[in-house]
Amino acid sequence: MPAEVADIASRFAVTGKLIAADPFTGGHINDSHLLTYRRAGGAVRFLLQRINDAVFPKPALVMDNIQRVTAHIADRLKAQGVADIHRRVLTLVLTREGGAYHRDAVGGHWRLYHFIEGTRVYEAVETPRQAEFAGRAFGAFQCLLADFAGPRLHETIPDFHNTPLRCEALDRAVQTDSYNRVSAARAEIDTADRYRPLAGVLLDLHGAGEIPERIAHNDAKISNVLFDRTTGAALCVTDLDTVMPGLALNDFGDMVRSMTCAAAEDETDLSKVEVQMPLFEALARGYLEAAGEFLTPAEREHLVLAGKLITLEQGVRFLTDFLTGDTYYKTQRPKHNLDRCRTQFRLVESIDRHEALMNRFVGSL
Repeated sequence: MPAEVADIASRFAVTGKLIAADPFTGGHINDSHLLTYRRAGGAVRFLLQRINDAVFPKPALVMDNIQRVTAHIADRLKAQGVADIHRRVLTLVLTREGGAYHRDAVGGHWRLYHFIEGTRVYEAVETPRQAEFAGRAFGAFQCLLADFAGPRLHETIPDFHNTPLRCEALDRAVQTDSYNRVSAARAEIDTADRYRPLAGVLLDLHGAGEIPERIAHNDAKISNVLFDRTTGAALCVTDLDTVMPGLALNDFGDMVRSMTCAAAEDETDLSKVEVQMPLFEALARGYLEAAGEFLTPAEREHLVLAGKLITLEQGVRFLTDFLTGDTYYKTQRPKHNLDRCRTQFRLVESIDRHEALMNRFVGSL
C-alpha cells in the first residue's frame, strides 16, 4: 500500500492491523481510500479522505461543522432508541490525540470514517420508490438538526445559494465576453433574464423573517444517500462537507432539480427534459413525512418555487462557466456547460408548466 496512506492511517485511533488500502472512487471531490484492518473478530473497514482544499479552503471549519452535526444526530437517534445508529449517521474516528482530523506535513487535512457496510449508492433516481426514500432521508436529516443548539455552524462557502449574486456573476461574464461565446449563448442569456425576478424571492422572505435559517445539506441529491442493499431503504445522508447554515427550501429545491427528471444533467435532446409527476409526488411525500413537523407554513408554501429557483441557479452557474472558459465544471466536449445550462433551463420551463399541479399535490399532504 502507499507509504503515505499507511502513515496517515497510523495517526488515527484504530485497533488492529492495516492489511489493505484501496483507492475508493465513490466521490468526485476528495481523495479517498478504503482501509481494511484485521482484528480478532474479523476484518473491519474505514474510509480515509483527504479534504480537497481547493474546493474547501477552510477544511478545519468544515470538520468542526461535521463533528458537531454528526454528534448531534447520533445523540438524537440514541434518544429515539434507534438500534443501528452506526448505519444511520456517519461516524468519525478521532486521531490518537483526540482530534477530528489529522494535518499532514504539507498542510493536507485527513479524516477517517467508519465504513457503512451493506450499502449502495445511486447516481440518478430510477424509481418513485427511490425518490420517496431519498426525500425522507433528507427530510429526516433536517428534522434531526432542527433543535441544534450552541454556536452557529461555520459558513464554509459564503453565499453558496445567493442566486442574485450568481446572476450578477453572469452579467459580468456577458459584459466581458472574454472567450467570444456570448453569441452562441444569446438564447440562454435571454432565458436567464426572463426568470431573473425569481432570484431573490427566498432570500427576501428570509430577510423579512418569514422563512427561518436552518442547517442545510446544500448538496441534496440521491448520490449523497446510502441505501441498504437488502431492503432498498435509505439509511444515511453522506457528503457533509457542504453542511452549514442555509434554508431548508434550498435542499428541497435541489432535490426537485436532481430527482424529478429522468434525463441526464447534460442531455442534448431537450424533448426528454420534463418533470415527471410520479417522481415529484414520491419525493414530496417522503420529504414531508419526515420534515413536515418542523416546517413553517411559508416554507411549505414555497417548496415548488424553490425547485424552480434552484434549477435556475444551477443553469446560471453552468452558463457563467461556459462564458468564462469552463474553469469550474469539468467538461468532456465543446459547449458541454452550455448543454448543461440548456437542460436546466428547459427543466425550469417544465416546472413552470407543472407548478399549479405540483402545488396542489403539496397542499394535499
